[in-house]
Formats: sequence, C-alpha cells, structure tokens
Amino acid sequence: MNDRKTLQLRDPSETADDTPALKKKGRGWEISEKRLDALHDRARDLRRHSTPAHKGLAKKFAEADMGRYKFTRHAVVGSAIVDFNCHNLGLAVMIDEDDADQTLAKRRDKSLEAVDIRVMRIPAAEILENMDDVLQRLTIVMRERIADKKARARAHREANPDQHYSRPNRTGGPRRNDR
Repeated sequence: MNDRKTLQLRDPSETADDTPALKKKGRGWEISEKRLDALHDRARDLRRHSTPAHKGLAKKFAEADMGRYKFTRHAVVGSAIVDFNCHNLGLAVMIDEDDADQTLAKRRDKSLEAVDIRVMRIPAAEILENMDDVLQRLTIVMRERIADKKARARAHREANPDQHYSRPNRTGGPRRNDR
C-alpha cells in the first residue's frame, strides 16, 4: 500500500510579508488595470476593422485543423497587441503593413522574446500574393517550436528524476454512451 500525499495548507500568520500578491489581471505582467483595459479595447477595435491580409490569414487558420494549437486574432500579450498568438507554442505572428514603425516593432519583439515568445514577421503583401508559401513557412516554425518545447520538457525530466508526472487514463474504461 502506498502512502498518499495530502495538501498541507500553511497558516496565514506563518507566511512572510514580502511574498508578492497574486496578480489577477495581466497574468503576471506589471501592467495597470487601466492600461490593460485600454489594450483590450484597442485589440477589439482591431478585430472589427481588420486589413485584407489579417482577414485572409484568419480565414486560413479557421479552416485548418491544427489540433490543440489555436491562433487568436489581435491578442493582448503583456503590454503588446500581436496580430496572431498561439499560446501553447509561445508563438506570435505579426503582419508588417507598409506604414509600420520598425523601431517600435523591434523593441516589442525583444520584449516578447525575453519571455520566450517567438515572433514571426510576415509582410502583408506576401500574405495576399503567396499564401501557400507563408503557410508552409509558418508550419516549419510551428514544428521547430514543438520540438523545442519537447526538448525542454525532456531536459526538465532528466534534471528532476524524482518528480513524477501522471496523466489520466483516457483510453480505458467504459464510457457513459457505451452502455
């Protein structure tokens, strides 16, 4: 018989006062609620008034069956709004319009890459003219990110051999509808 571990809750008087409070909005980023609300409003406005390149790429993402990898249009990531974001992969796709400010874009890319979010930039004209090539390059980048995540998970398991991971058994047992 094996011993089961139980969750031990600490007394609130024992915790240190220097423990940072859990942030509910902004998901860990140091962003004020007012700024975050403004970013979400701006993202909503961008979704309503999308460019033809955004609409074309969004249509391809909607038609594609990518399993658990989903791209969200005009997503707020930290203090930036990215054109498409795949949270599971840590991948942001930015569409470069002709009138975009490149210095601001490079600074935003650096801040996203500092938190392990890879930024892929695609010119809008290329999306409109050669969508198949863009999707092929995007697939290659997605496969690279999947391989990187698997390698990091493997390295983590090797570095922490005493940590056990378990998944629920999804294949065995009767289902409700099988009666």
